[in-house]
Amino acid sequence: MIIGVLSIFPEMFDAVISSGIVARAKSSDLFDLIIINPRDYTEDNYRRIDDKTFGGGAGMVMKIEPLELALADLKQKMLQKGVEKPLVIYLSPQGKTIQQKVVNDFAALSGVILVCGRYEGVDERFIERNVDLELSIGDFVVSGGELPAMLLIDSMVRQLPGAMNSLESVVNDSFMNGLLDCPHYTVPRDYEGSVVPQELLSGNHKVIAEWRLQQSLWRTYQRRPELLADKQLTNQQSRLLNEMISRNKIKEK
Repeated sequence: MIIGVLSIFPEMFDAVISSGIVARAKSSDLFDLIIINPRDYTEDNYRRIDDKTFGGGAGMVMKIEPLELALADLKQKMLQKGVEKPLVIYLSPQGKTIQQKVVNDFAALSGVILVCGRYEGVDERFIERNVDLELSIGDFVVSGGELPAMLLIDSMVRQLPGAMNSLESVVNDSFMNGLLDCPHYTVPRDYEGSVVPQELLSGNHKVIAEWRLQQSLWRTYQRRPELLADKQLTNQQSRLLNEMISRNKIKEK
């Protein structure tokens, strides 16, 4: 997989590629990262990337010319590595919120390009002419697209075969099956009277799997009920969730 990035702060990406899972994946050549700075495609001595917005108002807007030149060069570099038509994504608070299924789909692509806006954003004509998809990390605003891009890179890379030490870790992540992850515990078994659930100590894999599924369902029901509204539960899942609902109603009485 080839990941391309357009950013006026390329040094920020050292944080995501220099440690952890992403660093190991890069050193194992599971993906390649190409970062292009649009400032390198400006024509003035000040390398000016932005200008005032037409119609007046606060803030500056990133200009279309250097962005398009940078994008064309980035696409050419990716083409030399075998990526003919990368998906171009603009990170924006106005985009659709990123979901795990979308990330999984991206990880199966040969290449994506992440465009990181700054200031008041980019000239709308750049989006209309070049962007395939606008994405957001949530209903809040950050200073630029770099942090959202880094989150997306981390999320995509961990889905690549060989990136994680255990495939099971990926499969059991929150949202991978439409549910939140179950609680996890490690040693000691008893910490100041707070003990690990007995089911996890039973050694019975069927009991453990059912407990984890039930806890996952219950946690989703409590914290993100909208996820269940869109999910068709199996008979087993419905039974386990109803057991937890009834059990907790009794506790409340």
